[in-house]
Amino acid sequence: MTSNRPSKLNIAIVRFSALGDVAMVVPAVRNLRRSFPDATITWITSPLAYALLRGLEGVQFEVFEKPGSWADYRAFYQAFSQRSFDVVLAMQANLRINLLYPALHAPVKIGFDRARAREGQWLFCNQSIPFSNTHLVDSFLSFATQLGAEPGPANCELPITEAERAWAHEKLQRLPRPLIAIHPCASKAERNWLPERYAEVIRRATQTWNAGVMLTGGNTPAEQEYCARLASIAPERTLNLCGQTNPKQLAALLGAAEVLIAPDTGPVHLARAMQTPVIGLYAVASPGLSGPYQQQQYLVDRYPDAVRKFLGKDPELVAWNTRVHNPTAMALIQVEDVINRLSRLLDNHA
Repeated sequence: MTSNRPSKLNIAIVRFSALGDVAMVVPAVRNLRRSFPDATITWITSPLAYALLRGLEGVQFEVFEKPGSWADYRAFYQAFSQRSFDVVLAMQANLRINLLYPALHAPVKIGFDRARAREGQWLFCNQSIPFSNTHLVDSFLSFATQLGAEPGPANCELPITEAERAWAHEKLQRLPRPLIAIHPCASKAERNWLPERYAEVIRRATQTWNAGVMLTGGNTPAEQEYCARLASIAPERTLNLCGQTNPKQLAALLGAAEVLIAPDTGPVHLARAMQTPVIGLYAVASPGLSGPYQQQQYLVDRYPDAVRKFLGKDPELVAWNTRVHNPTAMALIQVEDVINRLSRLLDNHA
């Protein structure tokens, strides 16, 4: 926007899911709050995301399920029929969400650049952020910059209360330290590492560092089975909390660990927001796009190897969003890769 923008902007942000993505939007929202202290910021999001974001300072929330029927769209359009904004930041681009943007009345609607404006988002926006092959956090920050926000350090802090931190402390107090959190499953099975290799990491970590292990995950049968299998490796040193946490509790638990081991999944970004180091396991997608933000020194990055082996391409020349959809890609990551990163983090642990 130009320098004659209103002094009291009325800003709508649209980002429904998923937990990792909304966590990565938080720095942009905090930047907007800092740059436009008199603005009204309304974040339109889903109940699950709101369960994590509730309490974010200076932000109003409108909570809707992601639309799944014409009745859902009708209810959304009715809810905003008498409201207007100065600007809509369209931070989600897929058809189900794109069809919501006409309901939000604003003279300025900023979406993704044409390369990333999936499923026709450009049809519903009149401005766009510039393309940059960069991390998703920086892409979301570009929305604030496009609006005129001053660049500044990315503040990823989540609104986790002392009560939630105390709950996590009580849950974890029986486990020895250092505490290794493992979130073994991603939303897509192709991103999951091999369970027998996680098991070997647990054996060696409990023997070498006398570590405690916390397992987290969702409540699907596959995740429950996966975590139960890993919990049996060193049961006296392991706490299996798979399917037993809400988003804020999960963030508080991850914040209490010395390190998180996980594939390309949302808790990576929750852990980074809580200042917990992450050993990210990447082979399907580039960690430069969705890895631990501003902390990639502990990554296990086999994405370039996977691109060469399974796609037969130069990883320096593939498109920004190239994925390696091969069920054996994650097998390129070896146990020793993870143990080496753990050693760097834990050898000097008091």
